[in-house]
Parts: sequence; structure tokens; C-alpha cells
Amino acid sequence: MWDVLGAWLVQQPLHILLVAAGNLPVWAAVRATPMRDVPGANVFWAPAIAWLAYAGWEWLVLQRSPEADLRVELLVIWPCLALLTAWAAVRAAGSLRRMHACRNSTSVGPPPDGK
Repeated sequence: MWDVLGAWLVQQPLHILLVAAGNLPVWAAVRATPMRDVPGANVFWAPAIAWLAYAGWEWLVLQRSPEADLRVELLVIWPCLALLTAWAAVRAAGSLRRMHACRNSTSVGPPPDGK
């Protein structure tokens, strides 16, 4: 798995931009739905910006030292990006679930008072 990930991301800033660009439409789709008002649902901007920053870093490394393909900083960058992206997905899914729960719990008519 790491070999495939490394081959696809290391020294490939355009591939990394594709991942960042994949987060932006998800963020825009959430903003275009009623979920835009749900706290915590609008979190996909964070991984998009992080992936953009990583693409910039990878481009810089590629320009400064094109022969560097095994780098220690990737041991920190990749897990952070993975956790941030997963956190955004879990947070948005939880917000969607809360939104549906609130929508389904509202009833029409007087509340039951035991009478």
C-alpha cells in the first residue's frame, strides 16, 4: 500500500492537487444543501487546504532537490493528512445523521402529555 501511495504522491504535486480538488466539490456540495446550517458539517475546507499546502511543499521539494524520493517528513505529513481527511468525513457524516434525527423527531400536533 505504501509503495502505491508513494509512487502516486511523492514528487507528483499535480496528483496531490487532484486530491485537494476532490475535497473542494464535497465542501461545495455540503454548502449547497440544508447541511450548511448544521454545525460541524462544513469541514471539508480543512483537508482541502491541507492537501493544497502539501502540494506546494511537494513542488518546493521537487524544485530544490529532485533526487529526494525517500523523505522523513512524509512520516508526519501523510498520517496528518489522512487523519484530517478522515476526521472531516466522520464529522460531516455525524452532522448529517444529527440533521436527519432532528428532522425525524419533529412531529406535527401537540406534544404527548400523558393524558
